[in-house]
Amino acid sequence: MTKYPAVTSAKTRMLYSLTSLGITIPGEAVSGVIAFYIVDVMNLPTQWYATFWFFYTLYNAANNPVLGFLSDRTRSRWGRRIPYVLFGGLPYALAFALLFTAPYDGRSNPVGLLTYFGLAIIIWEGLYTAIATGYYGLMPEMFGSYEERTDVAARMNIFQILGLFIGAALPPMLANILGWSGMAALFAVISVIAIYAGMPAMFERSELRTDTSFPFTSAMKATFANRSYLTAAGAQTMRFFATGSLQTGILFYLKYSLKVDESLATVILGLAFLIAMLSLYPWRNWVANRLDSRRTLMIANAIMIMGVVPMGFAPNIYFTYAAAVIVGLGLGGLVLIGDVIMTEVVDEDEVKTGHQRAGMYFGMSGFLITLSGLLVSSIFGLIMPAFGYDTLLDVQPATVDMGFRIFLTVPTSVGFLLAIFLLWLYPLHGRYLGEIRATLAEKRGSVDQG
Repeated sequence: MTKYPAVTSAKTRMLYSLTSLGITIPGEAVSGVIAFYIVDVMNLPTQWYATFWFFYTLYNAANNPVLGFLSDRTRSRWGRRIPYVLFGGLPYALAFALLFTAPYDGRSNPVGLLTYFGLAIIIWEGLYTAIATGYYGLMPEMFGSYEERTDVAARMNIFQILGLFIGAALPPMLANILGWSGMAALFAVISVIAIYAGMPAMFERSELRTDTSFPFTSAMKATFANRSYLTAAGAQTMRFFATGSLQTGILFYLKYSLKVDESLATVILGLAFLIAMLSLYPWRNWVANRLDSRRTLMIANAIMIMGVVPMGFAPNIYFTYAAAVIVGLGLGGLVLIGDVIMTEVVDEDEVKTGHQRAGMYFGMSGFLITLSGLLVSSIFGLIMPAFGYDTLLDVQPATVDMGFRIFLTVPTSVGFLLAIFLLWLYPLHGRYLGEIRATLAEKRGSVDQG
């Protein structure tokens, strides 16, 4: 396989990957426990939360392509991607801490709680989109070959899975010890340290800053006319819809279906994340580098289904532990290749348009993935009231057991199945993918020699 002439060092790949830990921890905490915190701890009515989340998700989705486009066109002494990480890291962490310091309770002042929470999360999410777009936009620029990308993806995802464990699994346990605001403050400190520790490794290639005259409408048209992008981003959207449903439902499932302490989510998610982290290099060496990104992701999505479905029938917590092992194995493949497949789309687009538009593609991918959150919250808001769940009740009816089992398994399985179907339609594989890589390697080589 043809490689780009410039190859980064292991130290560069490690430091770049470390920044993903700082980005991941707050993001996963919000994805995993914010619904539980606002609805079950702070007592915001479910319908209020679901309605707000609908409009918030529209905002969240819309700012992704805008910030991606701005990233492609940014000109500064630090480059076009790096400023978003450099100047966004500290405000991002501080805004996260504010999310878990709500001064109002939904029983006595639901309007105050919703207003505070709404403003805080809008600010936080805008910062998240800016820093994540800048960071992930660097990946196809810094790392040229497929082998190099899978290696840095494995390193990134070791840190990201650690971030998943910290951000999604530890909050219930830490909240019991430090309180929710103490937990958030601790995570904010860790996030800042990780983000800025990786900054010295980041660099940009000046010859790729070619799209100052590429207008937004043309950028949107070129993006949505790209079949490779539509199928890859669609598959990622369905994957995040499935995993978002899983993360949102797990605390409720433990508390109301298995009737155990919800802090055991730390054990279940921690087990799944540990298996995922340990499986990253086996996935890379034995599957991804022998097959391709498309087939690797199809296999990983199928394994996720085999792990999720048994949770709907789990008679006790020990059965759920076993299912978590299978989920962790599938998760390892998903997180390894999720960003790699999008770098292939960026490469193909550069060959077709002559512009390196990683910001636009990762931004538009974020746009579609964000819409998955709308599906998750909408389905949650429809299913759970239908099974009798009411945040104002001190004791929930027995019917919520079945409701949370259904929410945890049916939407997730449908999402993973749709992801497999879209990957089957993904055209960027085999000989065609080889031609794209060869063309781009030749282009990089001629620029370096010139």
